[in-house]
Amino acid sequence: QVQLVESGGGLVQPGGSLRLSCAVSGIIFKIYNMGWYRQAPGKQRELVAAISSGGGNTNYEDSVKGRFTISRDNAKNTVYLQMNSLKPDDTAVYYCNRGHPGPPLRPASFDSWGQGTQVTVSS
Repeated sequence: QVQLVESGGGLVQPGGSLRLSCAVSGIIFKIYNMGWYRQAPGKQRELVAAISSGGGNTNYEDSVKGRFTISRDNAKNTVYLQMNSLKPDDTAVYYCNRGHPGPPLRPASFDSWGQGTQVTVSS
């Protein structure tokens, strides 16, 4: 069974940066496209970035383009999200799971989700 463990969240001021990590186990990680999702209070979970299995294709939701960068290390079974120029609207719990970069960006998921990591952008 897949296990997804997100980390790296925290409290950051507007304009700041964070790097999220997601360690994946229980699957052959290198064959799956992966994505980062976020869920803000009172809103549905949304896919914000995705990367192909080999890492050569990435795509982003419009609101994070130019600020977020998704990457992966298949030797470490880990996917990352570098978040720069953070805004209060980026405040959410961030999760990793399957996701297709397309285009267009397309959500997908394993049967389970991790606990997520909280990102709070506030002065």
